[in-house]
Amino acid sequence: MRFFEMLLFSSSIGLLAILFVLNPSRRRSALLLTSGAGFIILAVHLLIEGYRIQLLFLYGFTILMFILSIGNIFRTQTAGRTAPRIRRVLGRLLIGLGLIATACLLYVFPVFSLPAPTGGLKVGTQVFHFTDPNRAETLGESGTGKRELMVQVWYPAEAGTGKYAPFIPDTPILPYMAENYGLPGFTFGHLKYVSAHAYPAAKVSSAQTAYPVILASPGFGSSRFLHTSQAENLASHGYIVAVIDHTYNTFATEFPDGRITSATTNDLFTPEQDFRTQAGIRDELGQILSADVASVLDQFELIQSGRIPSQLQGRLDLGHIGVFGHSIGGATAYDAAYDPRITAGIDLDGGLYRLRDRESLSKPFLFMNSESYYETLRRVMDNRIYTDEELEREGKTREWADQEREDKKLELEKMRATLPAGGQLIYIDDTEHLNFTDVQFVSPVFQRLGITGALAPGRASSVINAYMLDFFDLYLKNKNGTLMQGPDSRYPEVKFVTPQL
Repeated sequence: MRFFEMLLFSSSIGLLAILFVLNPSRRRSALLLTSGAGFIILAVHLLIEGYRIQLLFLYGFTILMFILSIGNIFRTQTAGRTAPRIRRVLGRLLIGLGLIATACLLYVFPVFSLPAPTGGLKVGTQVFHFTDPNRAETLGESGTGKRELMVQVWYPAEAGTGKYAPFIPDTPILPYMAENYGLPGFTFGHLKYVSAHAYPAAKVSSAQTAYPVILASPGFGSSRFLHTSQAENLASHGYIVAVIDHTYNTFATEFPDGRITSATTNDLFTPEQDFRTQAGIRDELGQILSADVASVLDQFELIQSGRIPSQLQGRLDLGHIGVFGHSIGGATAYDAAYDPRITAGIDLDGGLYRLRDRESLSKPFLFMNSESYYETLRRVMDNRIYTDEELEREGKTREWADQEREDKKLELEKMRATLPAGGQLIYIDDTEHLNFTDVQFVSPVFQRLGITGALAPGRASSVINAYMLDFFDLYLKNKNGTLMQGPDSRYPEVKFVTPQL
C-alpha cells in the first residue's frame, strides 16, 4: 500500500470509529476534523499517486462524510429527524464491510516494488520497433504485411536523471493482460503505478567500450514487461539485454502507430487434437519464434554498424551473445542457440520443441526448472509409468502419456548433449512455472492458488537472478562461475540434477 493510500485508509477507519464510539455531543466536531483531513489526503493522493479502481469505496466514503460533516455545521442539534437505531447500525456495518473489502482488494492487487538490481551500474531502457523485410507475417495481420516486432532493451547507463520508467506503461494493453488471466479488463490498471529501476533513454555507460548482448524470449501469452527485473539485474552487471515481444504470442503488443495485436497462437491448439498434432503445431510456431531471435540479431548488427541510428551504435559486443527465455520462450532460446552467433543460453522451465529436426546442440546451456516440471522429467528418468488413476486425475489418455514420455526422453538426450560444453540441469524447490517471471509479484493470491510456488517471490527472484548472472558471467565474460560448480549453501533451494543425467 502506498503512503497516501495508507493515510486515506486510516482516516476512513477513524471515521468509522467515530461513528461507533463517540457520543453525539462530541461526534460532530470529530467528524468534521477527520473527514476534512481525509478529504485533503484524498486530493493529495489523487494528485501525487493517482487514481485506482480498488480504492473506489474509500473515495466515495471520504467525499460523502466530508459533505455530511459540512452540512452538520448549518444544522441545529435538534433539527431534523434522527434515523432509526437499526438503520444507523446497519449503515455502519456496511461501511465496515466496505473497508474490509477495500483492504482485501489492496492485498490482492498491490502496487508492489520490483526487486532492485544488484549490480553497480545504473540502468537505462529504450524500445525499438523492428520490421523484417524478408519475412511475411503468418500469425495475423500487420501494418506492413511483414513480421513486425517490438523489442525493449535494458543497458548499463550513466547516472540517470528524472523518474524511473514504469514497470508497464499506462497503455491500452493492460486490459488485455487482465483478460488473459480471466479477470475484468480494469483489474490491472494500477500496474501503471509500479516503478521499474531503469531510466528511459539514458546515456549508455562509459564503464566499458562495449557490452555483451543477451536476447530474451517470453512465453505463451506473456510479455517483455514480465521479464523486467531479470533484464534490469543483468544490465546493472554490464549486459545489454533485449526482450522480444513475439507478436501474436504476447497477451498484447502496442506498436508506435497505436495498433494493438493480442495473443492468437493459443487458437492454433484445440482439445480435439492428439499429442502429435499439437507437437507439430508447436514445432511450426517455434520456428517463427526462433526466427524472431535471429531477426533481432540481424537488426542489432545494423545498429552496431550505424545503419540503424541508435546510441547503442558501437556499444554492442556481438562476439559474446547469450539468450534466455521462459516456457516456450525457453525452448526458443535453446532452438535459437543453433545460430553460430550465440555463445550460450538458458531455458527457464520450458519444454523443448523441434526435437527431431537436427542434431543435439553442443553449447553451454543451463536448464533451470520449477520443482513441478522437474517431477515430470524425474518420472521419465526413473522409467515410471502412469497408473490409470494418475491418467484420470491429469486428464490424459494412455496414448498421449506414452507419446509425451517419448518426447521427454528426447528432451533429456538434448540436455545430456550440452554437458561436455558446460551444460547444467537444475531445479528450484517450491517453485512453479510463473515464478520465473515478474507475474509472481503481481498478486500474493497467485501463490495461494498454486500459480506460483511456496517460495517467496523475492527469494525466488534473487535465486534465479543469481544463477542467470553467474552462468552468463562464466560464458560471456569468462569470470565467476562458482554457482555452476555444484550445490551452494547460500542457495539450498537449488538442486543439481546434472550428475543424474
